[in-house]
Amino acid sequence: MRAVRVLLVDDQELMRQGLRKLLEIEDGIEIVGEAADGLAALEAIGETRPDVALVDARMPRMDGVELIGRLAAEHPHVAAIVLSTFDEDHYIFGALRAGAVGYLLKDSSPEDLVAAVVRAGRGETVLSSPIAARLVADLRRTPAHGAFPGEELLSARELDVARMVAAGAANREIAARLHITEGTVKNHVSSVLRKLGLRDRTQLALRLTGRRT
Repeated sequence: MRAVRVLLVDDQELMRQGLRKLLEIEDGIEIVGEAADGLAALEAIGETRPDVALVDARMPRMDGVELIGRLAAEHPHVAAIVLSTFDEDHYIFGALRAGAVGYLLKDSSPEDLVAAVVRAGRGETVLSSPIAARLVADLRRTPAHGAFPGEELLSARELDVARMVAAGAANREIAARLHITEGTVKNHVSSVLRKLGLRDRTQLALRLTGRRT
């Protein structure tokens, strides 16, 4: 299997060096470049051809959220993960709306970081536990009522499933509430994602609560 190609984007050289030493010893990961800010990262993309960009939230000239928006528009094949000390909603939801596939805090374990890079390289969403808890809490405080873009494409049962996903319910809980099997729930979720053109459950939850990605 081809190694995941990673671009490190952080304005602190010591942080970039530390991340390089941590990640480059992994067989499935290749560090292909470094950049000290968003503008330098955009310049490096063509030469380094990364699969994943590991991005700091706050940087000079162009911050992480703006960079991720540019990557989503100009280089959609690059999966962006924010690695930050900041857990404010502005950064978390800003990055997810811009197109980030993940948000990790810098106190995450090395094992979690390595796993996140590999999963992002496969197209999965990765959130550290505190960020996932923040997202679910926000979704539960903001019930998904009213119309949302693409609602007319869904069947009544798909809409029920989608709204329960937005509330943070797991497949087992959805199955129990709707008296259907977990396999049927998975099929409904897959159908909803396909019809709405979304990548995963996180994007679905953001769409239904008005925090459009």
